[in-house]
Amino acid sequence: MYYKLILLLFSFLLNFACLFGQTNTHPRIYCKNTNSAEFFKTTNAVKWKKQFVQEKKENLEKYLKKCKDDPEWLVSRLQMNWKTKHSKVFLHGGKFSHSTGTAPVPTVRFSGTRDWATDYKTPKLEEVEPYFDDERGMYLTNKNTEKKEWVHPSKVGFAIEKINRSIMSLVEDAAFLYWFTGEEKYAEFAEPVFLKYIEGMYYREPPVDLDNTVQQRVSGLSTFEVIHDHMVVHLTVAYDFLYPFLMKNKRKLNHISAVFQKWGDQIIKNGIPDNNWNLFQARFLTYIALALEGNDEYENGKGQGYYLKYTFDQSTERQWSIREAVSGYDQKTGIWCESPSYSLHVTETLLRILTLLDNLTHQDELSNFPIIDKAALASLQYLFPSGYTVAFGDAHHGIIPPEIFELLIANYRKYNKSDKELMISEFLKQLIDKGEYTRKSEDLFQLFFYENELKKTDNNESKEFSRSVITPTFYAPNVSMFIQRMGEADNAMMISTVGSFGNHAHVNGISMELYANNYVLGPDMSKGSSYWHPDHREYYSQFPAHNTVVVDGISTYGRMRGYHPYTLDNHFPKSMDSRIGFDKVSFSKVSFVEPKTMSDQQRLTAMIKSESGKAYAIDIFRSRKKDLSEQKHDYFYHNLGQSLEILDPNNQELSLQSVNELGTEHGDMKAYDYLSNEKTVSASRNINALFTLKSKGQPDNLMKMWIKGEKDQSVFTVDAPKSNAISKGTAPKEVLGQKIKTLIVRREAEAWRSPFAVVFNPYIEGGENPISKVEFPELIESPETQKIEVIHQDGKTKDIIVANASQNDIAIDENFFQKGLLSVIRKTDSEKTPSYLFASGIYKLDYKEWGIKAYANAVSLSIERTDVGYLIQNDNPVVIKIPIFKGHQPEQLQIYEDGKLINQRSIFANRNNPNQIEFRLDKAYKKVVVLVKK
Repeated sequence: MYYKLILLLFSFLLNFACLFGQTNTHPRIYCKNTNSAEFFKTTNAVKWKKQFVQEKKENLEKYLKKCKDDPEWLVSRLQMNWKTKHSKVFLHGGKFSHSTGTAPVPTVRFSGTRDWATDYKTPKLEEVEPYFDDERGMYLTNKNTEKKEWVHPSKVGFAIEKINRSIMSLVEDAAFLYWFTGEEKYAEFAEPVFLKYIEGMYYREPPVDLDNTVQQRVSGLSTFEVIHDHMVVHLTVAYDFLYPFLMKNKRKLNHISAVFQKWGDQIIKNGIPDNNWNLFQARFLTYIALALEGNDEYENGKGQGYYLKYTFDQSTERQWSIREAVSGYDQKTGIWCESPSYSLHVTETLLRILTLLDNLTHQDELSNFPIIDKAALASLQYLFPSGYTVAFGDAHHGIIPPEIFELLIANYRKYNKSDKELMISEFLKQLIDKGEYTRKSEDLFQLFFYENELKKTDNNESKEFSRSVITPTFYAPNVSMFIQRMGEADNAMMISTVGSFGNHAHVNGISMELYANNYVLGPDMSKGSSYWHPDHREYYSQFPAHNTVVVDGISTYGRMRGYHPYTLDNHFPKSMDSRIGFDKVSFSKVSFVEPKTMSDQQRLTAMIKSESGKAYAIDIFRSRKKDLSEQKHDYFYHNLGQSLEILDPNNQELSLQSVNELGTEHGDMKAYDYLSNEKTVSASRNINALFTLKSKGQPDNLMKMWIKGEKDQSVFTVDAPKSNAISKGTAPKEVLGQKIKTLIVRREAEAWRSPFAVVFNPYIEGGENPISKVEFPELIESPETQKIEVIHQDGKTKDIIVANASQNDIAIDENFFQKGLLSVIRKTDSEKTPSYLFASGIYKLDYKEWGIKAYANAVSLSIERTDVGYLIQNDNPVVIKIPIFKGHQPEQLQIYEDGKLINQRSIFANRNNPNQIEFRLDKAYKKVVVLVKK
């Protein structure tokens, strides 16, 4: 086997070496002249392609006219050192400092700052002053005053590079249209601007950071981060299409190739190798490689093969090869090690890179990276029932980039993978049918590589496949994310519980997002104005911007690179299991140590389906300092809505007092200073919080929280800064961009023996409300146990929930004993048997005449009453006891595997208790049926 692998690798490298040694004709990045006829034909025949080309023509016409009247109109608007011709650029950390030196030609100006947040507007091309180069800086309009003022480049954000990119995008379009139409007017428009920029970069040196900070090793040639050097794409594609015109006019190409090599070397030298940066850099390297000729064409040997080698096979300090970089995916789950928006962008970028390479090799390059196929499907696990992604860390709620599906489809069709193509096509069609995606070109890449039409699919088959891919629970340890789903359509509920692990993570302890009533009612906040802006550092990335618990008002740790995951202690159903038999309870229990205050924290979140099909959620959050000193714990919860009322147990609104008790002047962290409209009331007794979300033409969307009372406890209502996570797909337009109503439950003591206990009760005004009452009974003999009783709307059905801190703890009550973590029993007073009994992390459970006993590991088990008896599911060996009484005689056991009956046997009374039958299950089963004679 070893020698076969060596032979395979040698053959692969030999093929690459031969391929990269070839000098191919131009164009070749997106299309070759050998297959251009087919492209021309389909572009004119396919409506969305034809429309794209027509729009490019129409957009360029006004600029062609301007340049006909003034040949220097466009080139003069390049942001260059026109007068000074400076060759050297100096930075002061993440800001432009100054430039010096002299070059024989005007040189390209460097960007202003690494921080994109700015108070100044980037002018439109028509507003840019020709040949602008003034020692006073930039003359721009202030967004706040609407007046123009002189400002140093370090305060203008990305304005300089944005202007240059907008110009070079026109050059790229014109170069393409020259190739597409054969009309030289487009080449004559593009060539002088292209060459002026190239010459200006040829004589411009890479930037130098005066302080030699981390900035020195992340800077690109034109911008502060190599991952933002999008100019590479514009330049290489423009060159590829302009090549025949350049050759016809006998232009020297050595400066062009030298600039591409300089850019490639800067990308290889700088950057961050172990996150999304690496792949974005690799994409630029791929464009540079494909624009260049073979290695032998250059004295330094830096041609196509050289840069593709560093893209795919050879790692450096700052640029890992793609073969090494894909280890950032969890090979089991397919999840990338960053927050969702960045993770999805990585998969999309890798597909772009492989598509470009495959266009050169035609060797099904995607098949060499099967993890990308897996990652594309795994991305569906991020989805709320609305089809939008979760938003932990710096992520926001958005759809999965349709380009992921488009490029997979293109590969599958090219290499005749019809089953895969049909499967992915249906996902894309769902986005189209919902109006969230329209098939069209946003850029030239998409014009060339998207398939003309999608194949017809079988909607029913796709739905079944979706159920197998989007599972009821999903755990991604490399980002510390656990997702629970329950119900469908209007009854769908979902909870995402996250820690802080991987890149672009926040300082959030154990945080959650809650979806119900078709919206993410309890959202995350996402990132601030920018990563360098005070609102991000002080608020958005910190604990109080999340649905979590803050200790002593100061909980924190390092942001961005997260190294504080939680431990997933228990959960049900099993992660990534699509074939569950019991769907009425879902839960997770996670634990974490908050490092700033050295506090133990634990969160148990569960969703429980009511008899009506609507679900409610429970949240039991334990928190305590290890040193048992004086302490306080703040439970934060943010919910969509225009109002937040605090009610007593009789639903009478309580009067709250306006106060000033939160913030840095009271010893809290800076994030508390971002909260406003602060009001408070005592919460020593049980209370309710009611969030009301109003949307035009819709009944009120309500979230009622049933909150356990406790001495030394109060609640605050505050307005928190807007959530940057929510979008039109996860919140109504009325609350987008608005401050978010927030509840804080403050405990002036430890919250472990008596944890924060909340029942989330979402419903629509005038619709089904599953809960009429919630009680939090105290267990005298087990004071650390949390018991919750939820009375359904009918007033008769009751769910009894008993939760311990661990599966080794004991809970004792009347006719009840539990050694284990969690139990849920649904009963009515008029019926002698529960409609279901659920237990997890249990060693022993006795409830009246019912009994469960593990005889190996702690067991998770469900017993659900049916018309013929009981349906049982278990994950470990267990002994089960069921009562016997008149009209209720359990008599036979049926055991199933993979849906087939494999064993049936009679069951008998317990020799120690004639009022019980007792039987054993020797291993885990998805389906066991107990037949009851009535």
